[in-house]
Amino acid sequence: MLSTFSSNAILSKARAMYGRRLTKQNYKELLACQSVGEVANYLKTRTVYSKALAGIDQNSVHRGQLEAKLKQKLFEDYASLCRYEISVGDHFAQYPIMRSEIEQILHSILLLEAGTPEDYLFSLPMYLTRHTHINLTSLSQIKSYDDLLSALSHTPYQKLLEGFKPIKGIPINYTGIENTLYTYLYNSVFEVIDRYTHGETARQLRDIFNSYIDLINYARMIRLKTSYNAGPDFIRSSLLPFGNINKRILNEMIEAENADAVTKLMEQTTVGKHFLKIEHSYAGEISSRVKYMTCRHDIHFSTHPSVVMISYTFIMETEVRDIITIVEGIRYKLPPEEIVKLLVVYHFNERSD
Repeated sequence: MLSTFSSNAILSKARAMYGRRLTKQNYKELLACQSVGEVANYLKTRTVYSKALAGIDQNSVHRGQLEAKLKQKLFEDYASLCRYEISVGDHFAQYPIMRSEIEQILHSILLLEAGTPEDYLFSLPMYLTRHTHINLTSLSQIKSYDDLLSALSHTPYQKLLEGFKPIKGIPINYTGIENTLYTYLYNSVFEVIDRYTHGETARQLRDIFNSYIDLINYARMIRLKTSYNAGPDFIRSSLLPFGNINKRILNEMIEAENADAVTKLMEQTTVGKHFLKIEHSYAGEISSRVKYMTCRHDIHFSTHPSVVMISYTFIMETEVRDIITIVEGIRYKLPPEEIVKLLVVYHFNERSD
């Protein structure tokens, strides 16, 4: 009885929250805004983000502050759903925390490489400090890679990054660090799926993550071959070790002469046959669009609480990313028709009310 009640509760709650997402008309009105302040004011007065942005001053708000508030709402929504999901909620609750921690580490590394690590303080997400074991304030005080490792003491990230200590005169291996951190994240996700779910629930969860990772790896291969003329060994080390692509075809893609040859091989795979036909300007767009489409389908039709919970989270992550894209486009004075091309939800949003 408790299991059935819990299942019905989270399905109802997640779908009700999903029903309050931005409409296509909301997107059009956001695209008509002329400044970050106008975007913030619109979201605060006309959308479900009103409570999260209650303390925002539209006359002084900056892009980083707005993004932090939007992500905080997303984080809190996910946490509330996890409390309803009694079977794996506690375990999946760690996913957004880990992902956020990795984002913060990578951001601090980029600032360290740029010689401005102290700038991290201006984008420090205060809401995350209550949930993470990382001393985020210390990330704004680092002056070297050793300082970074010290700031990550008592966390699993310190050991993961020890092998990437840079040699003087050689840039930090950012790609290797990024791949190692996200490999750790997805290892944890698949461990939860394998240990705490089974049957159709496990299959649907694996499909969400594996399809996404297959397309991320495809985009990485295209980018590394096109922009960096990278060799097979470097490409292989830059891929996430997950996904459903047949190992033989994956190796052929890695060894392929150019990006066109990679795409022809990808078209032979199940994920390629299903998703490469999606309209896109470049390969990197496909993974986020496919994840959104898959999760939109699952939130409507899946009967499994953990699948609906994850689907809601990914859908709203995409919405928040679209909002930030609109803000960035406005900051750089891009015309609305150009910003639209960069959005995900707008092109699939059936709600015009």
